[in-house]
Amino acid sequence: WLKSESCGYSDLCFVGRISLQAMSHRKFERPRHGSLGFLPRKRTKHHHGKIKSFPKDDTSKPPHLTAFMSYKAGMTHIVRDVDRPGSKLHKKEVAEAVSVVETPPMVVVGFVGYVETPRGLRALTTVWAGHLSEEVKRRFYKAWHKSKQKAFTKYQKRWSDASKASESPMAAEIERAKKYCQVIRAVCHTQVSKVKIGQKKAHIKEIQVNGGTTAAKVDFVTGLFEQEVKVADVFSQDEMIDVIGATKGKGFNGVVTRWGVTRLARKSHRGLRKVACIGSWHPARVQFQVPRSGQRGYHHRTEINKKIYRIGKAVKDDPNNAMTENDLTEKGITPIGGFSHYGEVNEDWVMVKGV
Repeated sequence: WLKSESCGYSDLCFVGRISLQAMSHRKFERPRHGSLGFLPRKRTKHHHGKIKSFPKDDTSKPPHLTAFMSYKAGMTHIVRDVDRPGSKLHKKEVAEAVSVVETPPMVVVGFVGYVETPRGLRALTTVWAGHLSEEVKRRFYKAWHKSKQKAFTKYQKRWSDASKASESPMAAEIERAKKYCQVIRAVCHTQVSKVKIGQKKAHIKEIQVNGGTTAAKVDFVTGLFEQEVKVADVFSQDEMIDVIGATKGKGFNGVVTRWGVTRLARKSHRGLRKVACIGSWHPARVQFQVPRSGQRGYHHRTEINKKIYRIGKAVKDDPNNAMTENDLTEKGITPIGGFSHYGEVNEDWVMVKGV
């Protein structure tokens, strides 16, 4: 019998046959080891990063690109003065780790128009530029040297026929995009031949255009067709950006390294870098929350709020692109002997705080 305040009777109220045993409790609180937010911890499919969400669109701004493709060269460190009144470090020097990322100019070769539906975005139309370079055509083939290399030849013919007839090429598709689409994304590719990574096949990505009306976005992208876009056109110094990519692969690891669980006692039987109990008898299966050994590293990750400390120019434009007001040594960003496992940075580059 239980006394109930909510049943409306002042008298006692019968609830049912229940056992009034006290619940068990633990003496000390203990949070779990390792985050479940990063499951499944497996090797990524998106080796070159995948932009899962673009910045929120603000139509009051002029049209602009929202992302840029780059190649990490390596790391170095900088010394800077801290300007933080009230801190112990105020007006002192600190050394900070920075990453150097090479950013050769991208080329815009098309756009995709999306319409918003109750189930998300749906691609309505795609428009490509009239001329595509060989390095981006290689992306559409498994074995370029064995193929007939016919990609986009008919499409280029339509462009040339339309321009001969003094029409604007692909006018119908462009008008459809202006009329019906809400989201416009530019199809861009890297100039991978300018980066000495031993690859000829360009990387290609859709990058969202934000700002202005849909018609303004379409005009902005079509104006960039077959043009180079530099990193300085997209980002500026002291801006906070997000970095997307795959982490360094570490192979197969056990639970202590992979999840940070506590080692067992020294005298424990059959090893001590283990999880002692991987679950109760029932449910009669191992639950997904239980730490297990497996792949560590080579995961897809997005790191937010990285400050751009510097945007450097290519060697041909500025051979001493690593000089500062306080460091007057004439030098480029590439260290003596090149970045290890990468080489020399000859194109534009971005210096980002942290790893």
